[in-house]
Amino acid sequence: MWLDFGLCAHDMTTLALDTCFGACSVAVTWRAPTSGGPGGGVFRCETLARGHAERLLPMIAEAMAEAPFAIMDLERIAVTTGPGTFTGQRVGLAAARALALATGARIAPLSSLVAMAHTARAQLGPEASAVPLAVAVDARRGEVYFEVVGAGPAPVASGPSLVTPLAAAALLAERGDVAMVVGSGARAVAEAAALQGLSLDARLPDLQPDMRFVPLDGLVFSDLPPKPLYLRPPDAKPQDGKSLARAP
Repeated sequence: MWLDFGLCAHDMTTLALDTCFGACSVAVTWRAPTSGGPGGGVFRCETLARGHAERLLPMIAEAMAEAPFAIMDLERIAVTTGPGTFTGQRVGLAAARALALATGARIAPLSSLVAMAHTARAQLGPEASAVPLAVAVDARRGEVYFEVVGAGPAPVASGPSLVTPLAAAALLAERGDVAMVVGSGARAVAEAAALQGLSLDARLPDLQPDMRFVPLDGLVFSDLPPKPLYLRPPDAKPQDGKSLARAP
């Protein structure tokens, strides 16, 4: 999809990427900072159980082919750093780092759960637009990736954590200002909250991040490469006593 509201000289050009969970999302946007106009954008988002590495670069190429500027004219790159799958996080970060090196674009990290909160607000409409949202994603092993995201274009977020649904519910009970939880782990958190006498509305169990809905003005872009946000150690570990001695 291409939305165009008029292209002016010296537009701020941005590429935003997400590959952290079960989708691959690309947003190419531009705007004129001097005129304050909204600019335009080209967006791609595909639900993928796997194959993010194979689809991401073609999706970027497809979006850039519709944009009114070349990829070497990119000024900013935003990328979700996690939490998420180990492979998915690395795919997006590797692409963002490589493109930043090639283009000289500045780069900004973003929590995948914050991106999901923005997506949820776009899908739910007015009922979720002005209230804090809890995002809970099933992380397996009886845990969820969890974050509370405030309302507004540059919302204050609690920071992602890996907790049990019971612990997430306890955090919400302590806050007292969250009534809705979204994501694949939302029902588990709502059920745990009910045991503590807290009523939560669990919504959007199939929610995935979609970068078209993420406002970029609140992000901090810099020349420093972002790092993946791993909340859990990798399952694969080197076998003890199996390493080879380094050659002299």
